[in-house]
Amino acid sequence: MKGFKEFILRGNVMDLAVAVVIGAAFTAIVGAVVTNIFTPLIGALFNAKDLAATGIVRIPLTSGVAELKFGAVLAAVITFLITALVVYFVFVVPMNALLKRAFQKPAEPVSDTPAPPTELDLLAQIRDLLEGQQRVGDKRILNQD
Repeated sequence: MKGFKEFILRGNVMDLAVAVVIGAAFTAIVGAVVTNIFTPLIGALFNAKDLAATGIVRIPLTSGVAELKFGAVLAAVITFLITALVVYFVFVVPMNALLKRAFQKPAEPVSDTPAPPTELDLLAQIRDLLEGQQRVGDKRILNQD
């Protein structure tokens, strides 16, 4: 029982449980909006009460009639798309903005003093000075053949 208690009291399990409950409630809200607003509007375009009554193809069989309800499938697709849009704009976009702000590096202050030369800059200056000494004919030439 101790292991089960630790499993249940983990933060991940509780977060997941809350997400499932909120998701179910949210799905009910979006489903009601689609069923009661969008479906009748689109059904009106097809001169039907709602989408479930449109796009029905009846196939006669020996034991009756099979009905293919394309309107109901279209209603489910519309419900999915509206749910995805709401989730994206209500949850994903604000969360991405918060994460971007949270992990954004603070702007470095602009200073008037030039940055000190890097090791590569110093080595390039030394090389240029040595080349200049060789051209002048100095006796301290490093590269003698």
